[in-house]
Amino acid sequence: MLILAGIVVLHITTIILLLVATIDNAWWMTGTVSTDLWGRWELRGSAWHYTNLKDYPEDLLQAVQATSVLACIFAILALFVFVAQLFTLAKGQRFTFSGVMQFISCLCIMIAASIYTSDFHKGETEGGYGHSFVLAWISFVLSFLLAIIYLVLRKKSE
Repeated sequence: MLILAGIVVLHITTIILLLVATIDNAWWMTGTVSTDLWGRWELRGSAWHYTNLKDYPEDLLQAVQATSVLACIFAILALFVFVAQLFTLAKGQRFTFSGVMQFISCLCIMIAASIYTSDFHKGETEGGYGHSFVLAWISFVLSFLLAIIYLVLRKKSE
């Protein structure tokens, strides 16, 4: 029972990290600019002003946005499926579907962060990756770990 509680806590933590990484405006930061997946915040005077992401390739930006949102959706669905499987399936069948959904979430956030890493801000010397970018990679690791845990739990319960 303690293992299942730990898994739920880890899963909720992963979902929160994914949501923060997707929503927060700190994927790329300089002294006067903070960029996320949806827009760019520029410091002019003492106020932050929102602008669109016009310097990014539109198709790649949409791919990053879509896979980030899909990662959040699949992680949330995997948690609901996990809880439902606890009460409905026989021991040998539990957690397979949860593990697959969590692995899809893991794959989606890896694709988003990889595209962002390889195609955006390549030649820029000023600035660096912000905490949302780092959280995306941390949530990738946690999602992968959860997918493995679900599949190991399935094997142990047979």
